Amino acid sequence: MTEVASASLNTFGPSPKADFEPPSEQTISLSYGQLQELIKEAVEQAIEPLHEEIAQDRQEIEALRSTVASLETALYQEICRICLDIAYDRKRLAKLEHPTKEPGKTETARAEKIEKYLASRPDHKATFETLKGHLGVDKFALNDAIKTLMEASPGRFGITRTPGDKRKRTLIMLPR
Repeated sequence: MTEVASASLNTFGPSPKADFEPPSEQTISLSYGQLQELIKEAVEQAIEPLHEEIAQDRQEIEALRSTVASLETALYQEICRICLDIAYDRKRLAKLEHPTKEPGKTETARAEKIEKYLASRPDHKATFETLKGHLGVDKFALNDAIKTLMEASPGRFGITRTPGDKRKRTLIMLPR
């Protein structure tokens, strides 16, 4: 059994020897300038990889700065787009919440009929009761037609109270 153990130990081969030699006991004398030059060279050799690493780090920092700048620009553009979308949405919502009612064909036709009627009268006046009978409509439809007429021709028509009865109103076509 001892032969097997010694055989397995010998399979590793000869033991490696290090190239390291212990420092000799000899004294070396250097001048101050030589020592200073040796230290300077040693420091430069030690610092040289650091300079290369710093240069590489500066390049990476510059690349990161340009990336951040482009991202900031993209972010600003996206924020502007979102703000415009919000503004357009608010306008659309306002139109839906408060729609502007355009006069229809019937109201416009009634307003033209009122205008022609007032133009044909010598005093250019007519009470609301007379206009309701002329158009054959109720007071709400008459009010819509008069509103359309006054919006179509601002400053051309006026509404006054009837002299005998203050509850009744009269539509007047004013001179141009």
